[in-house]
Amino acid sequence: MSKTLVIFFSRAGENYVQGRIENLPRGNTEIAVGFVREATSADVFRVETVKEYPARYRECTDEAALEQESGEKPELKNRLTDISVYDKVVLAGPIWWGTFPMAVLSAVQDLDFSGKTVYPLATHEGTGLGGTADFVRRHCKGCTVGEGLAIQGASVGSSRARIAEWAKRNAL
Repeated sequence: MSKTLVIFFSRAGENYVQGRIENLPRGNTEIAVGFVREATSADVFRVETVKEYPARYRECTDEAALEQESGEKPELKNRLTDISVYDKVVLAGPIWWGTFPMAVLSAVQDLDFSGKTVYPLATHEGTGLGGTADFVRRHCKGCTVGEGLAIQGASVGSSRARIAEWAKRNAL
């Protein structure tokens, strides 16, 4: 039987939701990952940065853009060092500037994905999966890219069935 790991980054607080800034008590990706967890027996690893992103949405997106432009990867509170017991990995996060945040890169950069299937799961407000499949190909060396799932952040709360169906279809 295959074993699945979910690696995710999520950010609560000020977020862009359907054209306006809203203060979210939980990040959209965290909610989506909760639905994955309900539908599977997957293990979950939350990516947390040492230095938190700014609370204000615009400041956060400015910092995220600078990280991507410079290639700066934030330091993490905890690191995964070995994922050899897993066959499948769900890599989940919001779409920031067209792809996963650099914090996700910090989490996966030193892991061995040989022989694993990686499934991108993205929350967004209009970009769909963005460049997440390319991100996985580039940074999860040796993996096969599985079926991705994009969930609009504004509708994440009503996406339980859709996420469960995706998880079932991919035997997560």
